[in-house]
Amino acid sequence: MAQSKAASTVEISPKEHKEMVDTYSKLREAEAKLIGPDGRTEILPNNLYSFLLRLLADLRAGQSVTLLQNRHEFTTIEASKMLGMSRQFLVRLLEKGEIPFHMVGTHRRMYARDVLAYRAKRDLSRRKILDDLARAEYEEGLYDQVPDESSAGQ
Repeated sequence: MAQSKAASTVEISPKEHKEMVDTYSKLREAEAKLIGPDGRTEILPNNLYSFLLRLLADLRAGQSVTLLQNRHEFTTIEASKMLGMSRQFLVRLLEKGEIPFHMVGTHRRMYARDVLAYRAKRDLSRRKILDDLARAEYEEGLYDQVPDESSAGQ
């Protein structure tokens, strides 16, 4: 039979309690600041500070980072590279209305926000399909089975 352990409490003095509350209050009220080489200080909004922390973490992890303005325009070649597909396949998607585009002279252009929205939608759909396949195999009892090598390639 397992023995239950009573939760132990740690006694803190009123002075320690006050210091903890003061420290917590200071942390909540603290503002992130950007200090330039000339000593000029800019207060950063919390969402920008969080973004910069994430950006630094990605860079430290060796990941590449690209910043684009929302209204940045891609050529069909740039968009096809970003989406990992041929230019011809992308043009077919544009003609089907899958991704909004506009013409600049005789050239198709897409806004970055539209290309990224398509990519997110496509990736979400792919994940859902894979999850559904895995779930179906699990329900049929096939998920953890190893294929028979004699039937491979058939």
